[in-house]
Amino acid sequence: MTRLIMHGCNGHMGQVITNIVKEDENAEIVAGIDVADNRDNTYPVFTNIHDCDITADAIVDFAAAVAVDDLLEYAVTRQIPVVLCTTGLSEEQLKHVEEASKKVAVLRSANMSLGINTLLKMVKTATQVFANAGFDIEIVEKHHNKKVDAPSGTALALADSINETLQNEYEYCYDRSDRREKRPQKEIGISAVRGGTIVGEHEVIFAGTDEVIEFKHTAYSKAVFAKGAVQAAKYLAGKGPGLYDMQQVIG
Repeated sequence: MTRLIMHGCNGHMGQVITNIVKEDENAEIVAGIDVADNRDNTYPVFTNIHDCDITADAIVDFAAAVAVDDLLEYAVTRQIPVVLCTTGLSEEQLKHVEEASKKVAVLRSANMSLGINTLLKMVKTATQVFANAGFDIEIVEKHHNKKVDAPSGTALALADSINETLQNEYEYCYDRSDRREKRPQKEIGISAVRGGTIVGEHEVIFAGTDEVIEFKHTAYSKAVFAKGAVQAAKYLAGKGPGLYDMQQVIG
């Protein structure tokens, strides 16, 4: 049984994870952390993380960037591995994450979905075949109309995964409206669509002469990210210091 602390337990994702863990015979949330104790949870909730003295195997974080520094300090002090799902961290906070990972296990990923992380592996293999054959590479991502950043972190992670395979020789293109020239071969186009309540859709297109190959992942609810986070917490429990990612979780 993996004992979890849910950081950001009363937020939307915190409650999604709470409900998922209720149905998991191999995991249990033993404590929650949230600045607002305004829900009826089956576990104790602490409004100050440093007041939590409950033993746990891992922390799952879906809170706000402003709370990450205290979270990392707590994880290091208590020696509890942490699955860091909060996005929008500053450069200074990312350095803090790296420093903390030298003292405790920290898992951070642009997307916690098991499907997306499997897709990352698949496109690397596909890139080795299609890029050498002269195929153009495009990424199209779609999200709801309330998402403020574009392109998404996942789209950039896909582009980076492809580009690493290509020795980082390709340039990223986000807008072609001011260009009047043939598309360069060593380019990865990244397009963002914002509309409605789209949870998340990412498509990688390899376009060649007379044929197109497409890899696509669609998230129909945020539960896919919650499930991945719980799986990551089980993996991280008992691990020594280091910076981990979802690629290691899926093996």
